[in-house]
Amino acid sequence: MSEATFCKPTVTAQIDARKLGKAPSQLNRQRIPIYGVGLAEGEAPTSLSHPLTWRLYHHDAVLKLADYLALKGFEGLKIALSKSPKEVGEMIKTANVRGRGGAGFNAGLKWTFMTPPDGGVRYLICNADEMEPGTFKDRLLMERLPFQLIEGMLITAYAIGASVGYIFIRGEYIIAAERLQAAIDECLANALLGENILGTEFGFKLHVHTGAGRYICGEETALINCLEGRRANPRTKPPFPQVAGAWGRPTVVNNVETLNNMSAILLNGVQWYLDLPKAKGKSETPGTKIMGCSGRVKDAGLWELPFGYTAREIIELAGGMQDGLKLKAWLPGGASTDFLTASDEHLDLVMDFDPIMKAGSRLGTCLMMVVDETQDMVSLSKNLQQFFQRESCGWCTPCRDGLPWGVKILDAIDNGQGESADIDKLSELTRDLWIGKTFCAHAPGAMEPLMSALKYFRHEFEQKIQPVSEDKHEQGGL
Repeated sequence: MSEATFCKPTVTAQIDARKLGKAPSQLNRQRIPIYGVGLAEGEAPTSLSHPLTWRLYHHDAVLKLADYLALKGFEGLKIALSKSPKEVGEMIKTANVRGRGGAGFNAGLKWTFMTPPDGGVRYLICNADEMEPGTFKDRLLMERLPFQLIEGMLITAYAIGASVGYIFIRGEYIIAAERLQAAIDECLANALLGENILGTEFGFKLHVHTGAGRYICGEETALINCLEGRRANPRTKPPFPQVAGAWGRPTVVNNVETLNNMSAILLNGVQWYLDLPKAKGKSETPGTKIMGCSGRVKDAGLWELPFGYTAREIIELAGGMQDGLKLKAWLPGGASTDFLTASDEHLDLVMDFDPIMKAGSRLGTCLMMVVDETQDMVSLSKNLQQFFQRESCGWCTPCRDGLPWGVKILDAIDNGQGESADIDKLSELTRDLWIGKTFCAHAPGAMEPLMSALKYFRHEFEQKIQPVSEDKHEQGGL
């Protein structure tokens, strides 16, 4: 296959290119099948069917302003600038764009919590510190659609009255940061950033800020501390960032995927957005979601889908489990969510905020991680807890001391040195580090996979506990 073939704007050519590792923003060497789902044979995705990714049908990565403009680029911004900031904010609030970083809070409603303008600077921060294990959706959007994120930030900044913005990006996302900066430079040269954007009185300065590699920076107040040059510890809330955020000024923090929704809503209208999931008839959550599946499936990747797909359907999109392997458990949206099982009750759950929560887990980032029958839940739990232990900021005692204690107990059980009481100690730890007992949500998030592993797979922990021999009892008595 020649290099020219890789540039053909066809789905087949792009998929073939990715299989060979030739895509310009290849995530390792795996294919990323993000479009085509839900379309008739030969039907092309559009801004109406795949608002986040449709442009990637035409280009593997839209890295030039001219290419983005040719695909309705910045038309959403033009519509926004023809309205008042309040009207734009009301549109997003009515559309109920639920935060795509994991919390699922209405983004437009979040904007309304900002204090009224007082003539001073107001900030917009894009949370691009994507360090949740098993999550890589924001990386895709930043590496391949940088202008779409910039347009979304411009629309948001106009609605909230922000004049300065930051993309706080994970330090390891080197290619994404380079492409975002190149896109910003091109926008500056074409009156799409800076002063008097598109000939209006609206101005917005945008900066890329690379983090130093801390998971805790995904928490918005820790992110703000880090941006200011401080240690990345969470802040006490209230006051919330919308009142006193970056440098004490009103600040809104939104996720990458959340911001990518803005231009399409301005282009196609609120009612279109509200109607998107109704084709499946299983969800009331508006819009589409980049959903994914990783682990020992045949074709791990990402898909932009309307809400309403079940967990079983997502695994089927990934080609099912690898040959000879059987599904045992799965995490709905990253390492800080609760395990669910291979039962029909769980597999037929709709991948949506409320159904997953009612089942005892969280949708999180909606990128599933599957676990097969050959994987040991004790070792897997220990691996996850080691990650959370390392990433603790150490600000509060329960998290700083409790997480290492959990790792120590899990290590003993995993190595055959555990005692029966250790399992109860782990259960007690999940309660001691739960919501309301720590300064932020880091430790409770760490407890979610451990709590659910003990709930559904306690027998695997018990099987690793060696019975105490009579000799040991006698030695203990002496």
